[in-house]
Amino acid sequence: MTQRLCAAALALILVLLLPGCIRYKAEDADAAMASDVLVSVAEEGNAVFFDGPGETDALVFYPGAGVQETAYAPLLRTLAASGVDCFAVKMPCGYAFFGVNRAKKLMKRYDYARWFLAGHSLGGAMAARFAKKHGETLSGLILLGAYSAEDLTQAAFPVLYLYGSNDGVLTRKKLDKGLQKSAPDTRVVELEGGNHANFGAYGKQKGDGKAKLSRKKQLSRTAGEILRLVEGNTAVTAQ
Repeated sequence: MTQRLCAAALALILVLLLPGCIRYKAEDADAAMASDVLVSVAEEGNAVFFDGPGETDALVFYPGAGVQETAYAPLLRTLAASGVDCFAVKMPCGYAFFGVNRAKKLMKRYDYARWFLAGHSLGGAMAARFAKKHGETLSGLILLGAYSAEDLTQAAFPVLYLYGSNDGVLTRKKLDKGLQKSAPDTRVVELEGGNHANFGAYGKQKGDGKAKLSRKKQLSRTAGEILRLVEGNTAVTAQ
């Protein structure tokens, strides 16, 4: 059995042992899920579609392990209102490991000039896996509290790493390991006082550090950095 098949089997066993697929449900996200004159929010197959005034750029988002996709509504709604339409992907049993290629179906269904892919935690790792195989379809990759296990040294798209200084889930060792195989155009941003869970709205996460940066401020800064990448300001930062 190959290493990848072993990993898939192990992941399946772990999921089956969990008491429930979704471990972290959305909290305080209702307002961001309501449509208004600026952003329309609707279920679109295996995703929640945040349709704002933009017509050129779209972002597909992979949630963290066991995290309800609507927990990222506050972030994605902000991006949609700023001109980047967003899709929060629903993953099989809440784990992006089992839905790595779901971005592909969305990209075939909708007509946008540029596509960006983002993910949080495990969702970020799986987004990087998709980007490795389908890089020609992407204009950028965003990893939130995540690292890439894939070799992206030949990637033609920019990559943005965002993590909180108080993140207790993502270790600096894992992040550094991912950066050793990062794309030529890579930018790393540390959010001082931020933690792992505050990239979404789902409460506290086991093993995470205590945030000294409010969720609102962490999401605002995250949206700003993502928009910076989308707008093309992606100069490489020396590590």
